[in-house]
Amino acid sequence: MREFDYQRATDVRTATTLLAENPDARFLGGGTNLVDLMKTGVENPPQLVDVRRLPLDAIEVTDDGGLRIGATATNSDVANHPEVRRRFPALAQAVLAGASGQLRNVATVGGNLLQRTRCGYFADVTQPCNKRVPGSGCPAIEGEHHNHAIFDWSEHCAATSPSDMAVALAAFDAAVSYETADGPGELSYSDFHRPVGERPDQEIALPAGALITGITLPGAALAARSRYRKVRERASYAFANGSIAAALEVRNGVVDDVRIAFGAVANRPWRAHAAERALLGRAATAEEFGAAADAELAAATPLPHNGYKVPLIRNLVVSVLTEITEEATR
Repeated sequence: MREFDYQRATDVRTATTLLAENPDARFLGGGTNLVDLMKTGVENPPQLVDVRRLPLDAIEVTDDGGLRIGATATNSDVANHPEVRRRFPALAQAVLAGASGQLRNVATVGGNLLQRTRCGYFADVTQPCNKRVPGSGCPAIEGEHHNHAIFDWSEHCAATSPSDMAVALAAFDAAVSYETADGPGELSYSDFHRPVGERPDQEIALPAGALITGITLPGAALAARSRYRKVRERASYAFANGSIAAALEVRNGVVDDVRIAFGAVANRPWRAHAAERALLGRAATAEEFGAAADAELAAATPLPHNGYKVPLIRNLVVSVLTEITEEATR
């Protein structure tokens, strides 16, 4: 590991000022992703600004019945909070599915949003990777890509977002609050990730030097009946082959409202807008759930070795929405 300067920020303004003075520095929360990447040489920041002790760990109910979650709240704080479990159970389930208890006790919400892909080529500094070294190429396209993207990838990158928590945030229209040396701002989570395009290294749409201060989930009655499900290659903690966060409101057997997002299928959590549109006003049946999944998956362009994700995601849509519907009628 290369030498680096370490400073602990005492307040938000100090933290953002330090990044404004040194744009190559990085904020350090739990360090569960960043420090690993520093050890392997993928990340080499000259300075770390420790923000873990900033007073940004509150989890509060908002006036509209939603939640505001501070950026330094740990994943364990989120998963175990009674209001998160009551109002957004899919979020609590997603966080619990994401990592072991030891990691959840350290990892922060803000850091979770910024974690980098687990593509093997990205993690191996002996290999070319456009996300790590722009213009060097993407060997995953012709090489190992069984767990790469089926939506919105480009010839420059087919890596996927690894976050479980982010899938639930995408389903429920979260907003990300941040602070820069110029003041505060907010960004819809739907705009948080940049398109892959020709510069997959430019991942996040936050302004330079921005410190994430919190996440806001707007109130949504159907979120209380939400669910998150993850498919992975082993029963112990592993990154998803495919996942879904979903919620459904059914009135008189007809879908009145629905939220669906997929994980492990794109460079960002994938909000399934086509599936949602296809379901509104339709009967809440397995046949309609399958048809809605097909409407979304029609835009998928799998690589030669990850086509299995298409039926996997379809099956997740049908099974999870069916379970939510059956549970609501008991």
